[in-house]
Amino acid sequence: MSELSMLQPNELWRFFSNICAIPRPSKHEQALSDWIVSWAQTKKIDYQIDSIGNIILKKAATSGYEDRQTVALQAHLDMVPQANSDSNHNFTTDPIQAYVDGDWVTAKGTTLGADNGIGLASILAVFDASDIAHGPIEALLTIDEEAGMTGAFGLEPGILKASILLNTDSEQEGEVYMGCAGGGDTSAVFEVSQQRCPADAKAISISISGLKGGHSGCDIDTGRANANKLMLRLLAKAQSQSKVQIASLHGGSLRNAIPREAKTSFVFEAAQLADMQHILKLEVDDIAAEYANVETNLSIELNTIDAPVDAISTTNSAEIIASLNACPNGIISMSQDIQGIVETSLNLGVIRFEANQVSALILARSLSDSGRLYVESMLASLFELTSASLSHSGAYPGWKPDTDSKIMKVVQDSYQELFNKRPNIMVIHAGLECGLFKTAYPDLDMVSFGPTIKFPHSPDEKVEIATVARYWELMKKTLANIPVK
Repeated sequence: MSELSMLQPNELWRFFSNICAIPRPSKHEQALSDWIVSWAQTKKIDYQIDSIGNIILKKAATSGYEDRQTVALQAHLDMVPQANSDSNHNFTTDPIQAYVDGDWVTAKGTTLGADNGIGLASILAVFDASDIAHGPIEALLTIDEEAGMTGAFGLEPGILKASILLNTDSEQEGEVYMGCAGGGDTSAVFEVSQQRCPADAKAISISISGLKGGHSGCDIDTGRANANKLMLRLLAKAQSQSKVQIASLHGGSLRNAIPREAKTSFVFEAAQLADMQHILKLEVDDIAAEYANVETNLSIELNTIDAPVDAISTTNSAEIIASLNACPNGIISMSQDIQGIVETSLNLGVIRFEANQVSALILARSLSDSGRLYVESMLASLFELTSASLSHSGAYPGWKPDTDSKIMKVVQDSYQELFNKRPNIMVIHAGLECGLFKTAYPDLDMVSFGPTIKFPHSPDEKVEIATVARYWELMKKTLANIPVK
C-alpha cells in the first residue's frame, strides 16, 4: 500500500490506502465504520451513527467562512466484491491489493473499490485538513449502497442541516452530474422437479469466462456480452436439437454487475451426441465472431461429461430455457430528452439452481419511474406464461435534473476557474443515492462529480491518477466558492 501513499494529492491517497486495507463488501462495512469512528474520536471530530448505520460527521467553518451555506459531502462505505475465477480473495477478511499500473491504480484480481473509495477518501481528507477553506460542512457516509441502498433508504429527516449536497460517486472527470436513473429488482423463481436421466444419456458442460463484465448502468451501452444470456443462447440451441434436462445452472454474482462468467450442464439423448456437439460448436464460433472486437478474452468451453442420475425434468428445463432466453436484457430505450443517454435498461444479473429451485435476479434501471414500471410489466407478462413466481423489490427513485440548480453553477464556474474550460453537464444511467436523499430532504440542492474510474463492478476496475488530482482541486475550489446563506 505504500506506493499509493506516495501519489499526489498525498492526503487523499493516504486515506484511500487505509480504506483498501479494511475489508468492506456490501453489508460488511462495520470494520471500516469502526475505523472511521476511531479516527474521528482521535481528531475530535463530531460524529454520530444513525439508526440504520450511516455515519454523519460535522465540522465548523474555517475562519472567514462562517456565513456560507452548510454543505454535506456524501459517499458510501461499501464496495462491490468481484474477483477473477483464479483468485482466492476473501472480501470479508482480505485487504484489497491495490497497485500503480502506469497512469492508473488498479487491484490484483479483484475490484479496486475506487467506487466509491476515492470519494470517501476525499471527504475524510477534507475533514482531516486544517488548510482547506470551507463553510460549515457535514459528511454523510452511507452503508450498503451497492446491494440495496439500505443507508439511503433509512436516512431520517432532520439529521442533516445542509442545504447543499456534493455526491462523490460519479466516475468521469470533466463531467458533472445533475440526475441519475432509478431502479428496482425483479426475482423470478421456478419450482422444479427432478427426473431420472435415461441410462445411456449423454451430458455436456458449458463454461463461459473471460468477459469484461462491468457496471450494469455505466457500461450497459458498451456492447459487452452478458454471460447469462450467452449461456441461455447455447442451451436454447441445444434444446432445438433434443429434449434436454438441466443438471446445473450458475451464472453471474451480483444484480448490478454485467455477468462475466456462467456455467451449466445438461443431459440429452445419447443418439444426438455428434449432432449436439456440432451445432454447439457452430454457435460458439458465431458468438466469438460477433464479439470479436469487444470481448477479446472470451472463453467458451464445451466438454462431454458423465451424465448424473437425476436432473431437472424435461418440462421444467424447456420452460426455464425458453423464458430466460427470451428475457429482455441490455438497453431497452434511449432518452428522448438527453442525447446519447440510456433511458431504460435491464440486466439479467444472477441465475442459480439450488434446492429444487431455479432463480433469476434482474435489475431494471430507468431515468423515469414510468420506464421502470413498464419494463417490470414486460417481465411480469413474460413470466406469467410460465410457472415462475415473480416479485419486485428494492425500487428506488431516480434523481430528476434541476436546471435551476445553484450548486451546479458553482461547480461549473469552479471548474472553469481551475481548468479554463467548462465541464460537461450530464445525467448518469446508474443508481446514485441522490434520488432517495430527496425523499428525506426535498429542498437539497445536489450535484455529483468524481475522478475517472473505468470498469467499476469488475476486476478490471481502475482509477486514473491524474484525474484524482483534478477532482481534488475541484472539491477544494467548490468548497471555497459556496455562496453565503
